[in-house]
Amino acid sequence: MSQAEKSQAVRARPSDPQGSRNPLWTLGLLRSEITTLLRRHRTYALLGVLAAVPVLIGIAVRIETGGGGGGEGGPDGGAGPAFLAQVTNNGYFLVFAALAATLPVFLPMAVGVVAGDAIAGEANSGTLRYLLVAPAGRTRLLLVKYASVLVFCLIATLVVAVSALAAGALLFPVGDVTTISGTRIGFGEGLVRAGLTALVVAVSLTGFAAIGLFVSTLTGSGIGAMAATVGLLVTVQILDSIPQLSGVHPYLFAHYWMSFADVLREPVHWDDLSKNFQLQGLYVAVFGSAAWARFTAKDITA
Repeated sequence: MSQAEKSQAVRARPSDPQGSRNPLWTLGLLRSEITTLLRRHRTYALLGVLAAVPVLIGIAVRIETGGGGGGEGGPDGGAGPAFLAQVTNNGYFLVFAALAATLPVFLPMAVGVVAGDAIAGEANSGTLRYLLVAPAGRTRLLLVKYASVLVFCLIATLVVAVSALAAGALLFPVGDVTTISGTRIGFGEGLVRAGLTALVVAVSLTGFAAIGLFVSTLTGSGIGAMAATVGLLVTVQILDSIPQLSGVHPYLFAHYWMSFADVLREPVHWDDLSKNFQLQGLYVAVFGSAAWARFTAKDITA
């Protein structure tokens, strides 16, 4: 958003504290943030890349197999290759294969860019002070920024899932779904499971989004905040792949990301999913509090 647009938004806000505490005013601010985020060319580019990944995976599998099926057995447990092996039998599995391919890097990287730029980008462009002119309160602004990042997490995940489902239906046959447990469920229930999986993946990114928001409050450089957030992601992924550090793996925010595969079990296995949700909640609480403490005490000069 340009400085002129920010100024106009500030002038449109109520000038009295009672008005700024109106919940409808908060919803209006959130709507403005989400609208601004979705209008940025960078957001279109990120979502475009995410949408292209499932299509490329589907085309690669189609070329490699010539569209021929490889058997009727269900996946045997792995999140990535096991789902990928089933794509030729049922294009529905491209949803899970695409999420498994994008979750380690592409999805969190996109979230890291948006979260890292949330506060630092405003400071770098000189518009942060305009957002604080009206008596909105820094806490409310920080919550709105985080909420907009969470909305992006959900949108980005749904873009991958919908793109994968469309590509899978166009390139391969679709029908009843064989779960990881070996049972069969109808395609309609399979779609519900796919939607639930996308929601689980979006929730899995909430802890990392809180980290990115905290990093964003530490600097006035949007690029620096984005680079630091993405760098932290790469570091954690490396640490999680080292067997000698298995003792700390359960505490890394990315450790349980692939637990979304348990949604396709019959019945759904909630053990790792629950651990993932609890871990993400812990990261949100810790780094959300750190972001609040930093932002509310920060000297805003830009």
